[in-house]
Amino acid sequence: MSRIEEALEKAARMRKIESEREKQSSPAAAAETQLSPPPADVFVPPSDPLSISNPTLVAATDPQSPMAEEYRKLKEMVIKLTRGDQIKNTLMITSAMIGEGKTTTALNLAISLAQEYDHTVLLIDADLRKPSIGRYLDLGPKPGLTECLLDNAAVPDLLIKTGIGKLVILPAGRVASNRGELFSSRKMRDLVQEMKHRYADRYIIIDTPPVLPFAETRTLSGIVDSVVMVVKSGLSTLENIQDATEAMRGANILGLVYNHARPDSLSSSYSYYYKDYYGSYGHGKK
Repeated sequence: MSRIEEALEKAARMRKIESEREKQSSPAAAAETQLSPPPADVFVPPSDPLSISNPTLVAATDPQSPMAEEYRKLKEMVIKLTRGDQIKNTLMITSAMIGEGKTTTALNLAISLAQEYDHTVLLIDADLRKPSIGRYLDLGPKPGLTECLLDNAAVPDLLIKTGIGKLVILPAGRVASNRGELFSSRKMRDLVQEMKHRYADRYIIIDTPPVLPFAETRTLSGIVDSVVMVVKSGLSTLENIQDATEAMRGANILGLVYNHARPDSLSSSYSYYYKDYYGSYGHGKK
């Protein structure tokens, strides 16, 4: 090969190298080398925790108060009654009537559990008639459970991180008109089972509508592992309680949360009764 040919070949190689360098430094090439965005089913939590200021959420706003201590007692009893060889991590919180404090109980219990190092908690707002968890936490309108059931939205995409321990929220989503059909559907049963096993390392607490006015809660009670019923002093009668427990026959009812009792009638403003309570009223232990 002559010197002229060698020089031409060398010049061609140099032009090729320079061309490759220009391609790598272009904006398009830079974009291609960036990390790919996370897949759609991976939840990326917000960086800022929620600011919880509602005074009824004492487990977060006043953790040293006597009421917060009562919720910690409830937490310990729930752990004791659900601990075992099998996964019993789905817990439904309900009441016989409207206005008995089931949502505040669900929130305070979830916060108390999440504040422990060992427990991760998923709190689900399943009151598709009148969602309340978002209101207590000032979340505003958010997609949630309804979108999972009707639109096949992925649960991880809709979770909201609270910044309280390992507590995440699945909001109710848009108000649904066919609540009874949704709760009795195979889709609902499959969704609960999916979350139960997908999040086997965490408690899944489900806030539901009251039992007596609405049929869908009775259906859900047969899907979850356990049920806690909130009873407000002076509101529900013994007949209401009996009717509600009868409506959930076959469910594993852990017991009652006796709410808003007079301080002079009990040792605290909140008192908790579990399985033995039902024995005196003809309801056998589960």
